Amino acid sequence: MRKNTNTSSGRLSGRRSFIGTAAAFTGIVCLPPWIHNALEISITQVFGKSKIDTYQRYKIGVCDWMLLKRQKPGAFSIASEVGADGLEVDMGNLGNRPTFDNKLLDPVERKKFLEESKKFNIEICSIAMSGFYAQSFAERETLPIMVRDTINTMVMMRVKTAFLPLGVKGDLNQYPELRPAIVERLKMAGQMAEAADVTIGIETALDATGEVQLLKEIGSPAIKSYFNFANALQKDRDLIHELKILGRDRICQIHCTDEDGVWLENNTRINMPEVKKALDEIGWGGWLVVERSRDARNPGNVVGNFGSNVKYLKSIFQT
Repeated sequence: MRKNTNTSSGRLSGRRSFIGTAAAFTGIVCLPPWIHNALEISITQVFGKSKIDTYQRYKIGVCDWMLLKRQKPGAFSIASEVGADGLEVDMGNLGNRPTFDNKLLDPVERKKFLEESKKFNIEICSIAMSGFYAQSFAERETLPIMVRDTINTMVMMRVKTAFLPLGVKGDLNQYPELRPAIVERLKMAGQMAEAADVTIGIETALDATGEVQLLKEIGSPAIKSYFNFANALQKDRDLIHELKILGRDRICQIHCTDEDGVWLENNTRINMPEVKKALDEIGWGGWLVVERSRDARNPGNVVGNFGSNVKYLKSIFQT
């Protein structure tokens, strides 16, 4: 058994210090001035008669960093070219900076992104903190600044969902000693998100039952599961069963993807019609975002890989 060398007083002092820092940053978060519409209805004229195009239950998105356009306005034209409905925009590189290398807090840069979104009719489906893939969410001292910047970006971009992977030490099966820190930090992030009326979707390495328990410990309606098919598939877990355990209200968004190798239509590990059936049964609807599932023989073919995956998903979910 590993010996715990931390003293109780040391843990308490560290906890108070972090909460105090988080509280200071929480007050900076802006509240959104708009009213968010849950359903989008557009009316067009066809042969002199009104036609109503109702809300699309499932929408297909792609990630700007996987299009090789991390936080660049050019990602919108590529998203349009591959046939996507939306784009997950990244917060920028992290590295050893105190916060993300984020251009979107600059009103001039932000205007460019919003104009490109409108020009190509590509929604911004979410804001991603993908920099945490290579960082430890549980240990970064400046985490409150990062969360604050992300939420402020969401508010100014009018985006309701953020993607947060828990990082290199976010696997609570391998690092159970970091669970208290992760829960405490997600509670803090949840309070900030609630104040701004946005949602932070977390990607964990836990199975669905473990993720349900983690969400209960966090106890914030603003922290939900950003489910990634690849996590279940790589651990040989039953994807359909996992979705049903999590249920409609715990899943905010889905990375509808597997590891690179073959396109989704050629992936024998995923029965996509059954996935749709399961999501229909639990009453879920929302964004399915393609992150990977590139052809290993030609991973650099951005338009070919993502165009094929988007087309396939639309044939299943938007018919």
